[in-house]
Amino acid sequence: MTFKKRCIAVVLIMTLLSSFALFAQQNSDEQIEEKRTYPPGSAWTLSWPLGTHIESTLDTLLYNYQRSFVSALGSDAWATTGQFTGPAINMIYFKRPQEREFYFDNSISYWLPSFSKQKFYNMYIPFTQLSYGWGYGTDNRTDHLSATFAGNVNRKIGIGAWIEYPYTKGSYSQQATKGLGYGFSGYYAGDRYEMQAFFNHSNHVNKESGGIQNDLYITDPAELQGGVNTIEPKSIPVNLTGAQNRLIGMEFYMNHAYKLGFWKDITQPGDTIEKEEFVPVTKFVYSLDWKRMSRNFINTNSTEGQKFWENTYFDTAGTEEDDYYWSVDNTIGIELMEGFQKWAKFGLSAYATYRIDKYNYDVVGMTERAEMTPEQIEGLPPLPAGWQGSRSGKRNRLWVGGRIEKTRGSIIRYAADAKFGLIGDVIGDIDISGGITTQFRLAHDTVRINAEGGFSNLEPNYMLNHYVGNHFIWNNDFSKIQKYRVGGKLHIPWTRTELSVNLENIGNYIYFDSTCTPRQHSGNVQVFSATLDQKLKFGIWNWDNTFTYQATSNSDILPLPAFALYSNMYLYFHVFRALTVQIGVDCNWYTKYRGLGYQPATMTFHTQGENPIDVGGFIFSDVYLTVKLYKVRFFLMCSHLNEGWFSKDFFSLPHYPLDPRQFRLGLSIDFAN
Repeated sequence: MTFKKRCIAVVLIMTLLSSFALFAQQNSDEQIEEKRTYPPGSAWTLSWPLGTHIESTLDTLLYNYQRSFVSALGSDAWATTGQFTGPAINMIYFKRPQEREFYFDNSISYWLPSFSKQKFYNMYIPFTQLSYGWGYGTDNRTDHLSATFAGNVNRKIGIGAWIEYPYTKGSYSQQATKGLGYGFSGYYAGDRYEMQAFFNHSNHVNKESGGIQNDLYITDPAELQGGVNTIEPKSIPVNLTGAQNRLIGMEFYMNHAYKLGFWKDITQPGDTIEKEEFVPVTKFVYSLDWKRMSRNFINTNSTEGQKFWENTYFDTAGTEEDDYYWSVDNTIGIELMEGFQKWAKFGLSAYATYRIDKYNYDVVGMTERAEMTPEQIEGLPPLPAGWQGSRSGKRNRLWVGGRIEKTRGSIIRYAADAKFGLIGDVIGDIDISGGITTQFRLAHDTVRINAEGGFSNLEPNYMLNHYVGNHFIWNNDFSKIQKYRVGGKLHIPWTRTELSVNLENIGNYIYFDSTCTPRQHSGNVQVFSATLDQKLKFGIWNWDNTFTYQATSNSDILPLPAFALYSNMYLYFHVFRALTVQIGVDCNWYTKYRGLGYQPATMTFHTQGENPIDVGGFIFSDVYLTVKLYKVRFFLMCSHLNEGWFSKDFFSLPHYPLDPRQFRLGLSIDFAN
């Protein structure tokens, strides 16, 4: 899509948002005549696969608003190629998101819409939020424009829409990224019938540099430049100048539920008028989830390509690959509702999910190679043993599962899920998980304890077994991956302390080795993690610290930093009641460890071979001012304030330095129409 077409699309969607706002405003005006007071706004996400509501929040908080605009701060240990919305992996192991079916999406999943992130809003007063972030610079400018709308048509129907446009030129050569994402949602919440639906679309382009050619350009430029100790970041040579990845994704989800139950008379406190309320007993559910994903990878500089990649199987003049994935999920379920009678202390549900999905790989030169003579093939590397020339795969799979949960009660709440694969390559799959929460009074406050655990025996991602590209081909038959996990969390409000501990054992762990191809470890790998979140406060002075310790039993295949720290010292106060201010300085730090490499051709992170490079051990610090005045938030920030003060070795991935010092600002306005 050209820049002009993108601009037109943005204008059209913004026009739609305005139309929705006007429509909802008219309905809101009609409701004023019926009811002069409105309930507060609320939001929720959905649980898979039955679409149960999970309470969520509105994005209106002031605290650490500025962190959303720094690519290095996706977590307390964030390994990234450096640019805003660029590929990255969370090095806090137990905070990594669930793997996506389309494996390429994993590297930028933090920036992509998904089922788990989709929010629905109950807003009797229509809500429109416009946000804009800006990074200073002509050659390294960064922009982030987003808008969210939500409003109720009436008391049972709500609609929503969002749009997001991130763009950056990057601080270094060949680091530009841009994207356009948008979506629409709606729901109907009747007494007997409920419906929730959304459609999301994303288009993300990421230039691929392959990393800088020599790390000394960052750590000691004088050695390469005859004593000159400074260099413009854009002039640092990189390994690739003609490569890019484009990811396009679409998802449509719709959930229907019909409830059987009875009506009962109720009387509100302080009211003498009896009203009827519907009490659901049983709920029947049907949901549809359709996805379509694609990736286009190109490299137009064949000379750089021959040097960067060891193998080029089909087209030596360049690379162009198109990879596709689509899936359709149909789920039916039944749920016995919790609390419809006093003896109904828990809810119970069962479901079945049937999925059809298909992968397809299209590489320029693949067909031509199949028709080549032995003399013509002589200049190309041999194809990997066992590869049969397959470029697509289609699967039919069926799961059944159930859930038991207790979400009410002041002492104990619990939930347990179980899912089993019955048809297709998921035969024998098992996924069981559960958790329990208890709370009790102690020292005039409430202490909360959570415990959770799980076991899974799951088929690996299709793309780990089968893949074909111009530079990488594999055809594996990996065994199922087993995971055992236990964990717990302790929250003490009066000391503002939270302690969490997790332990996981992984059997048949799959990783990408130094050749950038997937390998399966035949033994077990254990990961242990403990995180202490401690907040200190004295008047307007605050000091928040999050300290994480991690241990892995095999750092050669699963490297992790042993310690990670996020520290934030700030003043937080109110001025004339209407103005809230947070001003402070924060920093990230984690210990040196054997970092993962990044492979642009497959958008994956891999272990290193001989002469591995350690990353980490540096401090990344920001100084910031954030302010909220009624419905307006804004921040001013100097990111990476300490560049070069303590260490110039600020790499979170080998050969990928983080952004140098940069001034950034952001503005967010919430319109209550």
